[in-house]
Amino acid sequence: MSVTTVAPARARAVPVLAAVLVLAAATVLANRVLPGWAYPVCGTVTAAVLVLLARLTGLRWAEIGLSVRDARRSLLFGLAGFAVVLLGFGVVLAVPSARLVFHDGRVGTPGFGQLMWFALVRIPFGTVLVEEIGFRGVLPALLGGGERGRWWPVLGASALFGLWHLLPSLALMRNAAVAAALGGLPQTVVSLLAMLAAAMAGVFSCWWRYLGRGLIATALVHLATNSGGLVLAWALVAQ
Repeated sequence: MSVTTVAPARARAVPVLAAVLVLAAATVLANRVLPGWAYPVCGTVTAAVLVLLARLTGLRWAEIGLSVRDARRSLLFGLAGFAVVLLGFGVVLAVPSARLVFHDGRVGTPGFGQLMWFALVRIPFGTVLVEEIGFRGVLPALLGGGERGRWWPVLGASALFGLWHLLPSLALMRNAAVAAALGGLPQTVVSLLAMLAAAMAGVFSCWWRYLGRGLIATALVHLATNSGGLVLAWALVAQ
C-alpha cells in the first residue's frame, strides 16, 4: 500500500458519515433488535446500500474491490488464505491444550441443520458480506484508498471496524480461552482489547484485500475463520 498521507480528493465527509451511520444502525439492529433469522437479511441489505452509496458517490468497482477484471487474482489469494487458515486450525487441533479456544459458549449445542444455517447462511451473509463490503471495500474507498490502498484510509476504516465489534465483545467472555486469559479483567477492558484486536485484524485484512486486488481475497479468509471455526467448535463440543 502507498504511504501517501495527503488527503485524497475522493474523501467526502457526507458519504463517509452516511456509510458510518448505515453500519451503526445495522449493528444495533442485528445484535439488539431483529430476530435471529433476520441477521443475514440485515447484512445483505446493508451491504447493498453501501455499494449503492459508493457508486452514487462516483467510486469505480475496482476501488471498492469488486472489479471483474481482478476477480481471478482475488480468488487465488482468497483460496491461498483459506488454506492457511485451515492449516492453522489443524495446528491448534494437534495441541490438546490449545483446543480450549474452540470451547465457546456462544456456539451452544445446535443440531446439524442449525449448524449449516449458521455456517452457510448466517455467517456468510450476515457477517462476512457486510464486513468485507463495508470495512475492506466501501469505507477505505470513500476515505481515499484508491485501487492500491493508502495507509490513512486503511487505518480509518480499520479503527471503525474495531468499534463495530463493541456489541459482540460483550459476549466474548463466554469463550473458554478468553475467559482463562482475561477472566480477572473488567468487561470494559476486555471490550477495549477486543476492539483493538479487531482493528489490527482489519489492517491486515485491508492489506490482503489490496494485495489480492479484490474483496474475494479477504472474504474467503473471513469465511474460513468464522464458519470453519464454528464447525470445529461444534465438532469438539459434540464429542
